[in-house]
Amino acid sequence: MNEPVLKSDPAAISSAEFFDRSRARLSFTVPPGLVDPDIIPRSGDRGNDRMLEIVAREQPVRPAAVLIPVVDHPQPTVLLTQRAAHLNDHAGQIAFPGGKIDATDASPLETALREAEEEIGLHREFVDPIGYLDLYGTSFGFRILPTVARVRPGFGLSINKSEVDDAFEVPLTFLMDPANHQLHSREFRGMERSYYAMPFAERYIWGATAGILRLLYERICQK
Repeated sequence: MNEPVLKSDPAAISSAEFFDRSRARLSFTVPPGLVDPDIIPRSGDRGNDRMLEIVAREQPVRPAAVLIPVVDHPQPTVLLTQRAAHLNDHAGQIAFPGGKIDATDASPLETALREAEEEIGLHREFVDPIGYLDLYGTSFGFRILPTVARVRPGFGLSINKSEVDDAFEVPLTFLMDPANHQLHSREFRGMERSYYAMPFAERYIWGATAGILRLLYERICQK
């Protein structure tokens, strides 16, 4: 299946309204499902939810955190990365800055900020964290907690080539328009599971990154 999701309303939302809504709707309360194996993150898709139940029984919870850096241009953008082509896992895929939560990290927010500095050199003095989005589970056993943040323009980047090949910005209006949200499906152990894709120019945004962007749309932009 490969079709746009046209049932939802377009995201006619200004930059100021986006950040205002985010501050009103998000918080820094850490959901217990980030570390509790008995709590399964729910996606709303029956196949995906069943897949996550199977994965949770087979491997330990792997808590992770990512940063959703929304750059406060007159027309805001989302800063994304392209993972290095030589990596063993998810090589070349589009991602948010982020990674596994270390025991020394004070919070998932600290993980997201640290990883953004390590991967692309985004210094935290340019980052205004707003709150956590919903927990997102993957078929690899990761529980990802995204932090939505306003990023002040004027930052410089320093790409860590051992982890990331590139960093680039995509207009928020493109990512928050459901007409650009393609819904694909594939089989997982005899069950049909779905996932989102949001192709942009030569960039193919899909999987967990697209799924988290869809959560952002549903939580902040959808009326």
